[in-house]
Amino acid sequence: MGLLDGRVAVITGSGRGIGREFALSMASQGASVVINDVGVSLDGQGSEEDPAAQTCRDIEALGGKAVPSYDSVADFDGAGRIIQTAVENFGKIDILVNNAGIVRDRSLLKMTPEDFDAVVKVHMYGTFNTARHAAELMKEQGYGRIINITSQAGLRGNFGQTNYGAAKAAIMGMTFVWSIELGKYGITVNAMSPAGATRMTEALFARTGEAPPPEANPALNAPMVTWLASEEAAHVNGQILGRTDFAYTIYRHPMQIGYMYREGGWDVEGVSENFNKIFAQQLQHVGLAMPGGMEFPK
Repeated sequence: MGLLDGRVAVITGSGRGIGREFALSMASQGASVVINDVGVSLDGQGSEEDPAAQTCRDIEALGGKAVPSYDSVADFDGAGRIIQTAVENFGKIDILVNNAGIVRDRSLLKMTPEDFDAVVKVHMYGTFNTARHAAELMKEQGYGRIINITSQAGLRGNFGQTNYGAAKAAIMGMTFVWSIELGKYGITVNAMSPAGATRMTEALFARTGEAPPPEANPALNAPMVTWLASEEAAHVNGQILGRTDFAYTIYRHPMQIGYMYREGGWDVEGVSENFNKIFAQQLQHVGLAMPGGMEFPK
């Protein structure tokens, strides 16, 4: 018996890379899988490749069930057709993994509105679009698992990724909101920040000329996401998880680390006199360093 026997999963962006590993893992645990991939290049431009069909063939060769889907998550109606592919071929949808993505890295001073819109459309709108269609069906059946894929660029920031970081931070926010809204219907919503050597990160290794290390294997992300998609993970909801080297991580939600209080409120002079000292005290209390290489006030 596999963890996902009888379950139906839609995994966007699953023709290659990390998404493909999610699909192979879930299929190995008994899930029937919709492999959604439009087959475009890394920046969202056209391509003659058909990675969705190839991943389906690989799953079928291993005894699993999979069908391809070529609609774009960036289009609301197209996202509906992706979800409908699961219903038409397998009768339902139990699991949605929002993994599709592109990158168009530019620093803020070089980024165009077109670069910004293209990335936000696929990542942020795409996550909303598929979840909006899938959640209705999951609510009707009283069961669902939604796993959104976020990134360090959204959780902590990354140079040259205003568009990507904005979208990935938004995905974290949507995860928190949906976990509150959908939990009462038996639907859990979590997010995963994966890591691995893929098309999106190959330039980093190309600069050094070194082969990716074993811990950069994108398949290492799949076991956690597969487990989150199972009935065993019913108690895990609204969480942000990640992977670092050979470890899985659980992120603490954004939270207050301290406060500065004055009866009646503050004026500008009071903030100026006290903020740095109080800020430093609170950071030290929770074991954090000052940002940007700043030193703690004496």
